[in-house]
Amino acid sequence: MPNTAPREVEHEITIGAPAADVYRFIADVENWPRMFPPTVHVERTPLDGANERIQIWATANGEPKTWTSRRVLDPGALRVEFRQEKSTPPVASMGGTWIIEPRGDAGCRVRLLHDYTAVDDDGLAWIEQAVDRNSRSELAALKANAEQAVGAAELSLSFEDSVEVDGSVEDVYDYINEAGRWKERLPHVARVILTEDTPGLQTLEMDTSAKDGSTHTTKSVRVCFPHHTIVYKQITLPALMSLHTGRWTLEQHGDKVTATSQHTVVVNTANIAAVLGPDAGVPEAREFLRSALGTNSLATLGHAKEYAEGRR
Repeated sequence: MPNTAPREVEHEITIGAPAADVYRFIADVENWPRMFPPTVHVERTPLDGANERIQIWATANGEPKTWTSRRVLDPGALRVEFRQEKSTPPVASMGGTWIIEPRGDAGCRVRLLHDYTAVDDDGLAWIEQAVDRNSRSELAALKANAEQAVGAAELSLSFEDSVEVDGSVEDVYDYINEAGRWKERLPHVARVILTEDTPGLQTLEMDTSAKDGSTHTTKSVRVCFPHHTIVYKQITLPALMSLHTGRWTLEQHGDKVTATSQHTVVVNTANIAAVLGPDAGVPEAREFLRSALGTNSLATLGHAKEYAEGRR
């Protein structure tokens, strides 16, 4: 039986940025995977007026979860209300409000309110921990993004690579989706563990080799949409990155498929010298990441192409 007495909690932070700018960060959910560490992917559906429906894929206490919420946007009052339509156990219900309170022209206080119930008493502690951890993480990330220096754009890098496949989109998708077999299929993958407790929501841990001979351990949460898209976010990152999100996109054109790998990364400047040497800077780090990630992605796409064309 659900615990019918709702728990109410509040977290807050002071941000040195205009309240209207901070509101836009919260309202723009498509950017949340880049801004909020727990968020992997978000899809938004406008409804009527200020109402919208969003589906979120995120981690809670390290576990991948997904849920659908309705939001009410109020830019005039600088408020965003949210309520989960279908919660994932142990959550029975969850809702709350983002409230942005101006503090002069260049600052604001952000309050994040939650109310929730659990499917049973045993789930209350789990929810309390998850809400506290994610709220603190999200507020800290919101502050960092809103206050970021002008030069922070130099640290971000987005790029993509594509191949044309003379085969079926289903075969290409299967190859990328079945990442648990990559150790036997891909030379640059030395170890892989794939779990998928919820269909289409995967956790992928693997060791990969770069062309310079170094090996990196990564862990990602992947959201799979047969047979056209797989999006992911790394939750265990190599030392040179502070963010890495990606997307595999497949487009069928007659008898051919365009398979694309897209990456968005942010350079971790604290580790540049340790990884690339004392004379390296941000340009060298960007070049290294573009080469390393692109090389491995193109290798994966090349093997997927060979697999799909061999099954024609």
